[in-house]
Amino acid sequence: MLYSLFEYLSVHVYSGFHLFSYLTMRAILGVLTALLIALLVGPGMIKRLVELKIGQQVRSDGPQSHLTKAGTPTMGGALILIAVGLSTLLWSDLSNAHVWLVLGVTLATGVIGGIDDYKKLRYGNSRGLSARHKFFWQSVIGFAAAVYLFVSAVEPAQTALLIPFFKNWMIPLGWLFIPFVWLVIVGSSNAVNLTDGLDGLAIMPTVMVAGALAVFAYLTGNFKFATYLGIPYVAGVGELVVFCGALVGAGLGFLWFNTYPAQVFMGDVGALALGAALGVVAVVVRQELVLLIMGGVFVMETLSVILQVTSYKLTRRRIFQMAPLHHHFELKGWPEPRVIVRFWIITVILVLIGLASLKVR
Repeated sequence: MLYSLFEYLSVHVYSGFHLFSYLTMRAILGVLTALLIALLVGPGMIKRLVELKIGQQVRSDGPQSHLTKAGTPTMGGALILIAVGLSTLLWSDLSNAHVWLVLGVTLATGVIGGIDDYKKLRYGNSRGLSARHKFFWQSVIGFAAAVYLFVSAVEPAQTALLIPFFKNWMIPLGWLFIPFVWLVIVGSSNAVNLTDGLDGLAIMPTVMVAGALAVFAYLTGNFKFATYLGIPYVAGVGELVVFCGALVGAGLGFLWFNTYPAQVFMGDVGALALGAALGVVAVVVRQELVLLIMGGVFVMETLSVILQVTSYKLTRRRIFQMAPLHHHFELKGWPEPRVIVRFWIITVILVLIGLASLKVR
């Protein structure tokens, strides 16, 4: 909206308004706008959640230290979605199809998470929407995005798997691109959801990965930089820098209230949406394997659940004291803040490795 307004003003009123048409400026404004919205709306939303008694349902078989979290307002992820949505609409070029794709996937997945959270609160347990129904609707969204990207692709690189750290190594996927994209979006969505178990544990890695994806989006959408770095050039994808910036700003704003001890939890409405957002952006900028690296904490959490369930079904023995992985370290005696900060540190390292793939080829 504001992008079009300033474009008009720069032509008809004062050329200095052209400053706001620069992608980097709009990305910065996207971060600050989303952050400001989150900080301003947050207190009122938390107060309203408390009044409505929308409180967290805690697993009875979880760590005993979590019993004190029962009743903490949840569904705070709606705050993130509001901030991201408004900031993106204000500062993006709304004629760009990539913007609508990632925004649509993010908000649609958030709706699934919102229904899940509502059912948990409505029936007073931690189960919520059945896994089958949740997976079905996630799959619908994932496949819809995959089919659109496959049909709209104009270059072979847009449906090929880019191998990081190797120059010009791409594996053509053909129609396999569709199930692959589905796997990335749905897998990323559920991975972030599994990680969201401690105060601030999921949101900060999400912020860091989103910031790194903003760098990839900017470079992938610039022909000169893409050619120099040996990565695929995808026209128009640079506009996702604004979306990623909004995600960073909204995430930091939410962390203000979600940091230990949390005043509000994001719930599935936030976790499922944020994971899907990271997944679809990674697909559009052709960096799915780099997302796997940078989101290593999400991957570890997911693998811990898979290994735990598989081991118990086959041998009746558990590998970890409890899954996901962050609960294992809690039960080993690590204080919650220690687990959180150390997982953040791991994410910083992994994000730097992912960014290094731009030059190490």
